[in-house]
Parts: sequence; C-alpha cells; structure tokens
Amino acid sequence: MTEYAPSPALRRRARTVDRLLEAFYGPPRIRPVRDPVGVLVRAVLSQNTSDRNSDRAFTRLRERLRTWRAVRDAPLRTVEALIRPAGLSTVRARRIRTLLRALPEAGGEPSLDFLRSASPEEARAWLLGQPGIGPKTAAIVLLFGLRLPAFPVDTHVYRVTRRVGLVPSGMSREAAHGWMEALVPPERYAPFHLLLVRHGREICRAHAPRCTGCPLRRACAAYVGRTSPQPAPPGPPRAGL
Repeated sequence: MTEYAPSPALRRRARTVDRLLEAFYGPPRIRPVRDPVGVLVRAVLSQNTSDRNSDRAFTRLRERLRTWRAVRDAPLRTVEALIRPAGLSTVRARRIRTLLRALPEAGGEPSLDFLRSASPEEARAWLLGQPGIGPKTAAIVLLFGLRLPAFPVDTHVYRVTRRVGLVPSGMSREAAHGWMEALVPPERYAPFHLLLVRHGREICRAHAPRCTGCPLRRACAAYVGRTSPQPAPPGPPRAGL
C-alpha cells in the first residue's frame, strides 16, 4: 500500500471532525468479534446494495443454513435463493462458496483464525487475493472481523471525508483507504469509521444533505465554501494602467 504523509494541520482537522461527531452522536457501539467468517460473508452481501437488503439476505442465510460449513456444502441454487434480497444472487452465491472453500477448517468449520497470527499487510494481501474482494471488503474484515488495523472507506465515508476536506478531492476511493489509515490514529479507526458512516446516512446524505443541522458546519470545507461571500468580479481596467 502506498505510503502517505498527511500534514499536521490535516491531522488536527481529522481529530476535530472525530471529536465533533462523537459529541453529537455519542460513542459508537463496537460489537465484540464472535464470527469473523460472518463478517466476511456479510461484507460480500453488502457490496453495491442497501444495508436493508444485505441484512435481510444474511438473516435468511443464517436461519436456513446454521453453519458456514453447511453454506459451503449446500447446493448453489439453495444459497442463491436465500440471498436473493441482496441482488446479483448468482454471482454472490458463487463468490461466497469460493471464499468458504478457500478457508482452512478449525473445529470442522471454515475459519479465518489463520489470519490472526499474520501481519496486517499479510492478512490484507491474502484477502485481496481472493476473487471479489476489494479494498473496502478487505478492510471491513480486517477491522471488524479480526481486529487488525484498517480503515474501511465505503460510499458514506468517502462522501463525508471529501466534503469536509479530509480526503483530497481528486483521490480515488481505493487510495482513500491508505490515506485515512495514515491520517487517523489506529485506536480511532473503528469508532471514527462508524461515526462517519452514521453521519453519511443521517445528515451528510448524497442528495439534499441536512447542512443546517450538521455538527460539522464550521469544520466543513464544502459548507464554508458554499456559504462564504464570493469576491466581486473585477471591474474594467482603469485608463493608464
């Protein structure tokens, strides 16, 4: 991953945004890790679909096939039918089965435990080497499934951080993962990510953001730029100049 070096001023800005969001929403709840493979499967189901649809698909899958071994060994059509609410069920079912077959077993179940002893770089490389796993999905599994340092940048995080001026306007979402990891202290990866996601869903929405009720108004580059008085256009040049 590319090495980034955000300026001290931008690091202070990130701390301010983090502090303002936590003061507004309260400390986010970070659930204990109980099912790393579940984090992986849920992340695959959430790709390019709504949280509501991916949650529904995940619940149906777990209620019918109670173990990841059962999901791995089930007929493909069964998995497709169960995850249909997430969309692209044929593609996702094949992807999930391929991933589960790539995992070694622990206690008779497909397991990600073998990555716990790997370095973050090694674990990330293994995940990115699997079909259908991109930087966001890998970062989600690292952070919330294995408690390894990573900063997931989903559509909400990308939108909010660009608007408030934490991520450079020309930077891609893929590059923004490494940028945010360099910008934010590792102990704040999970809470800050969750705060940004909530803010993107509730206030800093893609369409019709609720700027008047936003706790980041004074720290937001997009808001300040939109509301600041614009300089008057230059007048005609004076004679003799």
